[in-house]
Amino acid sequence: MPGYGDSPPVETVVTAQGRVAFLDRVLQELGMRRPVLVSPSMSGRFSLPFLLERGDRLSGFVPIAPVGTKDYTAEQYRRVQTPTLILYGDRDTGLAPQALQNLQHLPEHRVVVLPGAGHACYLDKPEDFHRALLGFLRQLK
Repeated sequence: MPGYGDSPPVETVVTAQGRVAFLDRVLQELGMRRPVLVSPSMSGRFSLPFLLERGDRLSGFVPIAPVGTKDYTAEQYRRVQTPTLILYGDRDTGLAPQALQNLQHLPEHRVVVLPGAGHACYLDKPEDFHRALLGFLRQLK
């Protein structure tokens, strides 16, 4: 993601609109039509504005304790019709509860909590994570 890790900062992704355009461009370049967007942690800065603005272009959304959930209102979340799997580890006591509090307003959601897993639940409990993810993917149209 531009501006994170070893990636240089990019001025075009400073705003939510710029991040939506960036993610849209990436999906187009990859030729992806109606993908499932898996969004752990910092990627929430990109995925959440995309979900709220262009969620109809997604088959599903899997937020894993993403940042930025408090930047949007319950009403904004209620307008999203994208099937969503809210996934987090029960040892993530910082970001996960806040994300859940906000994301629970998404009308088409279900929640899976991975016991014994922290913020990076996909690393702590990979088999449980993949079981939950595959179960969600199988139920999508």
